[in-house]
Amino acid sequence: MKAKIPSTNLPRILIVGGGFGGIKLAQTLKKQPFQVVLVDRNNYHTFQPLLYQVATGGLEPDSIAFPLRKMFSKQENLIFRMCEVERIEHEVKVAYTNIGEIAYDYLVLSTGSETNFFGMTELEAHAVGMKTIPESLDLRSMILQNFEQYLQEHDEDDREDLIKFVVVGGGPTGVETAGALAELKKHVLPADYPELDLRQMEIHLIQAGDQLLAGMSEKSSEDALESLEKMGVHVWLNHRVTGYDGEELSTKEGRKFEASTVIWAAGIKGDVPEGIDESFMARGTRLKVDRYNRVEGLDDIFAIGDVASMITEKYPYGHPQVAQAAIQQGENLGKNLRRIKKGAPLKEFSYYDKGSMATIGRNKAVVDLKKMHVKGRLAWIMWMFVHLLFLIGFRNKAVVFINWVWSYFTYDKGTRVIIRPYRKRKRKEVVLSN
Repeated sequence: MKAKIPSTNLPRILIVGGGFGGIKLAQTLKKQPFQVVLVDRNNYHTFQPLLYQVATGGLEPDSIAFPLRKMFSKQENLIFRMCEVERIEHEVKVAYTNIGEIAYDYLVLSTGSETNFFGMTELEAHAVGMKTIPESLDLRSMILQNFEQYLQEHDEDDREDLIKFVVVGGGPTGVETAGALAELKKHVLPADYPELDLRQMEIHLIQAGDQLLAGMSEKSSEDALESLEKMGVHVWLNHRVTGYDGEELSTKEGRKFEASTVIWAAGIKGDVPEGIDESFMARGTRLKVDRYNRVEGLDDIFAIGDVASMITEKYPYGHPQVAQAAIQQGENLGKNLRRIKKGAPLKEFSYYDKGSMATIGRNKAVVDLKKMHVKGRLAWIMWMFVHLLFLIGFRNKAVVFINWVWSYFTYDKGTRVIIRPYRKRKRKEVVLSN
């Protein structure tokens, strides 16, 4: 069965994924002689850098989501379909989805990445990732439910585990999440839970390498470590997690952490649809692409963003899996598709690194701009400005800004509600499901 999409004499470009790269590519093709078909499993774009704020009660999910149909309502050559791509058959140029077959002339995979648990199935069953809005809402519910349960639990050992949190992964997501939990402990929970003995609450951040924020400067790593430790976060460097059974997390170094909540921010892998053989993939389940983002060996399939691995001398493992790389690749590919239509030479992709940043907490952030390092309040203001700049939609920008101003002056986060209770899986259920 074919998906219900208007037929056309124009070349059809099928874009899979409405992330940063996918929407930039689609915008670059506006008013061009193509039929652009954009598909995504959701009907909205997610601003992933702020997912941790949804998880820790700082923002509501609709503040960081924007409807794809609204975004492209004035782009006449674009058709959006909400569906999931189940398989690609590149020999016949067809994508099989849950709404039917979609034929294409050019396929662009902008499917992003998914959480990588490195084959640890028990850990995957019990730990919570933070790559999507539903996952962030699950985490928020789990955190709040743990506090509620703490006040009712009679067993002292189980009680203490409910307010012990382990964040695995010392990249920006892990650092920002650990910092947000520390601020909850200091500014919010004392008023919400006066019966809670906050001396029992522990926040641990585990990093397999020897520094935090490995993609940033050594100075940023040192500043982040110092700030987190001052905020009461226990940071464990050079510790590699080997398992988590829902109650106890273990590391290769022999250390054990008893905790009811483990937040996994330690790895991602490319989200590649079925039908594309492993021979086309590089490290991290990313598709090997040439300097034009064309999948090597597949002339009519392109990949951009997190799912693409463009090996260069400067980036031997591919470009960093960040929004800027995806946006720049999307724009360059859009221009190259127009060149293909005209029979003109293609332009190689060259990544312009605009810098890196991470926030740790109130008036605490680190920013690397080429050879310049900024920390503290100025870096924190820069971090807020950049994130507001790249949020899509005026309403979202305004709501997020108002929330941040309110939180700054009141020391409060206003979205501590359990929208949908999270049911944590027990160890017996995991054994049965396996």
